[in-house]
Amino acid sequence: MNQLKELIKKLCPNGVKCKQVKDCFKRLKGTSITAGKMKEIGDRNGTIKVFAGGKTVINANEKDIPNANIVKVPAVLVQSRGVVDFIYYEKPFTFKNEMWAYTANDKVEVKYLYYVFKNSVNFFKECAAGRGSLPQISLAITEEFKIPLPPIEVQREIVRILDNFTELTAELTAELTAELTARKKQYNYFCNKLLTQSNQISYIKVKDLARFVYGFTDKAKDSGNVRYIRITDIDESGRLKQQDKKFLNLSENNRRYLLKKGDLVMARTGATFGKTLYFDNNEPAIYASFLIKIELSSNRILNRFYWHFSKTSLYWDQANNLVSTGGQPQFNTGAIGNVIVPVPPLEEQKRIVAILDRFDKLCNDLSEGLPAEIEARQKQYEYYRDKLLTFKEKAIGG
Repeated sequence: MNQLKELIKKLCPNGVKCKQVKDCFKRLKGTSITAGKMKEIGDRNGTIKVFAGGKTVINANEKDIPNANIVKVPAVLVQSRGVVDFIYYEKPFTFKNEMWAYTANDKVEVKYLYYVFKNSVNFFKECAAGRGSLPQISLAITEEFKIPLPPIEVQREIVRILDNFTELTAELTAELTAELTARKKQYNYFCNKLLTQSNQISYIKVKDLARFVYGFTDKAKDSGNVRYIRITDIDESGRLKQQDKKFLNLSENNRRYLLKKGDLVMARTGATFGKTLYFDNNEPAIYASFLIKIELSSNRILNRFYWHFSKTSLYWDQANNLVSTGGQPQFNTGAIGNVIVPVPPLEEQKRIVAILDRFDKLCNDLSEGLPAEIEARQKQYEYYRDKLLTFKEKAIGG
């Protein structure tokens, strides 16, 4: 950092000029290629990377790519449609012609542009919003985007610092992610162990412990006075997502589908069949028809105990055997009812739940533990990147 300050003091003490991207970088065009053709020519051993919309990318051989514009210099690819983002790439590549890329004579300038674009990615995403059902930015958005252009020596030092930050952040994130994965494995191990180690366990089918209530059929709305919970609102850990909420208006027809805190609902169809939500929320909510509420006999089994059970291999081994596999997977009451649950005495259930809740909180609570640490490191990186790329603009004629 000190070296960068010295360079700025020496080479641009009065600020730096800002220029439009089109005035200082060469724009590169892509290749006209269809999704079908990409599927046809894909070869994992191919030496050319081909980028398409969203996160679609393949390897291919140059001879198989029709009328290919192969980029063989370091460049910044502008992902302009669907997923709006930027990719820095140095090896030979091409891309669908709905996108474009930028390069320059000096590799440092190209990498510097990449970091500037990434630092402003939220601006570009905002520009893409409201342009039809699929987010998309126009060529003019990047062409006319103004960037600060300090002397190449300053750019080189910024790129060096950010490359180091990027590498360190990636290493730390990988370490933390590995630690989180290990903790989840530990949770699953203890979950399976605790649920079966008691000498007083009874093995009972769910249908002998519960009654089932299918959810309410309606069209989700963007506003209303009760939340409408769908299959897609349940995350992989059995928690309620807080993004992309949908709503209904409460009526006499749907009132009986209101959830209470501590209720259980399960996905009964599709790729996420069997996924179970423990509704740990006071927000008024109604559950949709692709969900089943599992109303357990509270004097025999705790809802929270069953929820932990629903995340174990003991549960999923049975679920995968019982689900109907013809077409769309179906896991209705006839299937879930035949799942066998290990049921210890209530006091033992409470002890097991207390232990597993602590493990689960460590693994999944975004406000503490490893996920929060990963998020904090990423925010730290973004903060310093913004600092490094913020310059005083040089006065005209200065």
